[in-house]
Amino acid sequence: MNRGRLAVHAHFYQPLRSDPFSGRSPIDPSAAPYPDWNSRITAECYGPNARRGTLGHLSFDVGPSLADWLAEHDPDTWAGFVAADRPGHRDPSIPLERGNAMAQAFHHSILPLASAADRRTEIRWGIREFELRYGRLPEGLWLPETAVDRPTLRILADEGIRHVILAPWQVEGPDLDTRRPYRIDLGAGRSIVVAVYDGELSAAASFEASATADADEFARDWVLARLDEPGLADDAPGLVLIATDGELYGHHQTFRDLFLHRLVAPGPHVTDRGFDMVTLASALAEQPGHPFPVVELVERTAWSCHHGVLRWSGECPCAPDGRWKGPLRAALERLAGGVDLAIERTFPTLPRRPDPDAARDAFVEVVVGVEPPAAFAAHWLGDRAPVERRQAFLDLLEAARWRLAMFASDGWFWDEPDRPETRQVLRSAARAARLVDGRTGSRLERRLVADLALLRSPATGFDGAEIYAQALAEVDQPPPGD
Repeated sequence: MNRGRLAVHAHFYQPLRSDPFSGRSPIDPSAAPYPDWNSRITAECYGPNARRGTLGHLSFDVGPSLADWLAEHDPDTWAGFVAADRPGHRDPSIPLERGNAMAQAFHHSILPLASAADRRTEIRWGIREFELRYGRLPEGLWLPETAVDRPTLRILADEGIRHVILAPWQVEGPDLDTRRPYRIDLGAGRSIVVAVYDGELSAAASFEASATADADEFARDWVLARLDEPGLADDAPGLVLIATDGELYGHHQTFRDLFLHRLVAPGPHVTDRGFDMVTLASALAEQPGHPFPVVELVERTAWSCHHGVLRWSGECPCAPDGRWKGPLRAALERLAGGVDLAIERTFPTLPRRPDPDAARDAFVEVVVGVEPPAAFAAHWLGDRAPVERRQAFLDLLEAARWRLAMFASDGWFWDEPDRPETRQVLRSAARAARLVDGRTGSRLERRLVADLALLRSPATGFDGAEIYAQALAEVDQPPPGD
């Protein structure tokens, strides 16, 4: 009889908090006694889990904005994440691409709400950022909020991604059992493997203090009990996957990091629990002649909302006072169109006529600091390109960068737009608009402010234009001009 298996995935993510104009992260008194929330969460969660060696027993993903902050401000903790990706890297039997870490779409935007070009750029940037951080290509990718549709999965498959994690309500099929991996047929010979996390156990690990008071009891009464349930028709070993926000372990829940360590790394003194701890990547490697069963995707769904992707686009029952969300997305989409148009009109006038989409995809090299801007411009336009033309090229690509960043999911998640998360996406929008206006003489910011005035905060009564002005004032930027 095959033994059951447990895998635990932690989604580590923090939104970008630095000023798009200066790159500085302001001091946040609400994070006291720490200077900002990244520092506080690192002290409570990331650092302890890295030092304790817990990460090497997990599947995990780390958002690029968080990875960048950790690499700069706490390199020892970040080194712990990198080392945890392949704790058995000295074993020649472990394929190079198989590790504990998964990539993440770069800006944590809701991909089913994005254009085809934006989806591809977010995925390509996420894959490249992962490769630079971990020294290998990713085998899996975490979809922000696990928001998914079939076109997004097709792009992932085209880009070499083999597996994703989804919630149990995001797939459907006869005799569906989350204790085994599945495969989704994407047509044209493409498919992708799906690990479906256990909803009940993941919720217990997240929210039930009594369930996580003792890791050994949790292993016996929850994990083993779930694995022992009947239902799998063949002799495949059962796989229980627990997937949660990584910040749960020590930040959202005090001492939950100790629970996690005991659960995944109990030590040699603990008697056989009746199941094996496994890495998710190894559990998702199909054996020859034993393909995973095929299931159907439930389109445009997410793990944090049972109403599809409505939470990030309109009035969702999970966040009922969301009348501002549609106008905000419409305003930013109109701005995005203006940025794209400026690039499409300008790039054919530049030396070598660079392809806008290809140049934007490659610009991640500048964003993550691998290639200096001057060298990037010379590579694309030639060494003899006039300085002014090189700067125009870089300014417009920098605008494209912030035009992508302004769709980070955090800006729409809550009931209220007059919050730090929404103000941050508005600052990203301001940066994109001002770069284009300064380069082309357009009036994108003026139109943006007019569109933002159509939304209103349910709590404060401020309209979007007022919130936008406040967001800029917080980083000492001049208010929008006429």
